[in-house]
Amino acid sequence: MERPSHIVVTRSISLPEEELLFRFVRASGPGGQNVNKVSTAVELRFDVRRSSSLPEGVRARLLALAGRRVTNDGVIVIDAQRHRTQERNRADAIERLVDLIRQATVVPRVRRPTRPTRGSQERRIAGKKKRAEHKSGRGRAQHDD
Repeated sequence: MERPSHIVVTRSISLPEEELLFRFVRASGPGGQNVNKVSTAVELRFDVRRSSSLPEGVRARLLALAGRRVTNDGVIVIDAQRHRTQERNRADAIERLVDLIRQATVVPRVRRPTRPTRGSQERRIAGKKKRAEHKSGRGRAQHDD
């Protein structure tokens, strides 16, 4: 089966296969004798800072999104060991990287601060006054002796 040389992320972004580094290791957890003999888990490494296929804005957001999966050198490390075969774990790791990059392509909208309307300010103050009156009636009873 021929693997694609480029992994399509979006219409404008595709990753060359050469930028991805795969390492196959033994998976942890249950699996009987198979887990002790076969290296099915995949460690995918993608150097974000040196990648020529990512625009600068996407690169910065990707590094922020990846969190603790990023090394100090700017390399994203994704471990995949959900499946029993190398090929499925490899596909899973690529899929997770592509999802992460797609999330980084979304530019967050800038929040423009607004001021509360005069009516909402007046309603807020009226509510506070009403609550204060209600609470002020809670004290000890006044006795006229």
